[in-house]
Amino acid sequence: MDRNDTPGSDAILAHNRRFIPGGISSVNRSIDPAIAFVKGEGAYLWDAGGKRYIDYHAGFAPYFLGHNFKPVNDAAAAALTTGESLFGAGPSQLEGALAELIVTHVPAVEKLTLLNTGSEADALAVRIARAVTGRKHVIVMQGGYNGNSDELACNVFNTVADIGPRVSPGEYPLKPLGAGTTVLDTRFVHAINFNDLESVRYVCRRYPVAALVTEPLLQNIGVVRPDPGYLEGLRALADDFGFLLVFDEVKTGFRHALGGFSAISGVTPDLVVYGKAVANGFPIAMVGGKAQYMDSIVDPDPARRPFVAGTYNGHPVAVAAAIETVRHLAANAGEIYPRMEKMGAAMETGLLDIFRRAGIAGCVARQGSAFSFYFMEKPPRDLHDIVEGHDFARDVALRRDLIGRGVFFVPIATKQCSLSAAHTMEDVAFTLEQFEAALKSL
Repeated sequence: MDRNDTPGSDAILAHNRRFIPGGISSVNRSIDPAIAFVKGEGAYLWDAGGKRYIDYHAGFAPYFLGHNFKPVNDAAAAALTTGESLFGAGPSQLEGALAELIVTHVPAVEKLTLLNTGSEADALAVRIARAVTGRKHVIVMQGGYNGNSDELACNVFNTVADIGPRVSPGEYPLKPLGAGTTVLDTRFVHAINFNDLESVRYVCRRYPVAALVTEPLLQNIGVVRPDPGYLEGLRALADDFGFLLVFDEVKTGFRHALGGFSAISGVTPDLVVYGKAVANGFPIAMVGGKAQYMDSIVDPDPARRPFVAGTYNGHPVAVAAAIETVRHLAANAGEIYPRMEKMGAAMETGLLDIFRRAGIAGCVARQGSAFSFYFMEKPPRDLHDIVEGHDFARDVALRRDLIGRGVFFVPIATKQCSLSAAHTMEDVAFTLEQFEAALKSL
């Protein structure tokens, strides 16, 4: 379609609503204002009206190298011209090459299997944990997002009324993200607060726990960092109680280090889930971890073998994109990750200075290229800190004002912002100027 013939954002949404519920195929993309983007390049997005934005949303964070990064796109395109196809039978050289790269560069992964989405991968990790432990119960984190399966899609964006007062040790009532979740599934799920080791003990003493699933730092309610010793404590509890420690690194993996956040922390999970940045926006995910657990997928006893299959698992286009992404990160890690840390630190310092000059209580939580701001005195340790202390309305109002100024922080309160390797210090400086102006306008 010629750019001059592109309808406006409102017209696109109105048209789509005639055929798609809500007009958008993923409900978390429904935002106000309802901007229809038509182009992404590097650190920038363009809407249907031709307006350019500096993008800090990055499609929920997969674009670590920037939108339409040419080497990755070229590798994906090449997979279409070599005769490699989705054969549906037998091994593939491409999937073997990607698996070897991941095992080589990620200390937590001895073997892996490929899927298409983080939701599938998280669900499979739980299935593997149940198969190898013979147990059913699972621990998840308040404010953590581990995909859209019935059991794991709960207790993410809750209010104080939903979750009740803080308790420790203890667990919280389950709040599914939507209708249709069955009681049979959720009775085996236990939600606790992040950074609360005593509540892990509390649950494990009452139930046979198969897995504890957590992002090693929460990145769906902004950025919530683990306390010193917390991840080490989870590792020790997993060993003591016999459950599998599962790190959901769909967001953290490859964005913060080539070896994932487990390499940064020095804590090795039993299973780990990756997605998003591993292929710079192409749809792929993986479950990896210790060989003794991954090999359960091919256990000769069907009664002990967790089922995994998928027509599009290991699709050559996505696998080729992932191979190029990992190779690029491996070859340039010494330049990319320090530069991302430098830009992230500049953003953090600048935002804190703005809050200070404005006389407004505000803080910044950050890990490398991922950051979030809160209208609070200090960064949160868990979901309760956020729902009890953060000004959600002001957060959304500020983000909407920034959109008018050409800076795209997705207008959803507390959502993480993501720098990419395509951003520049000039982009950061401009963003800080507009953030200060937007804060004053409120």
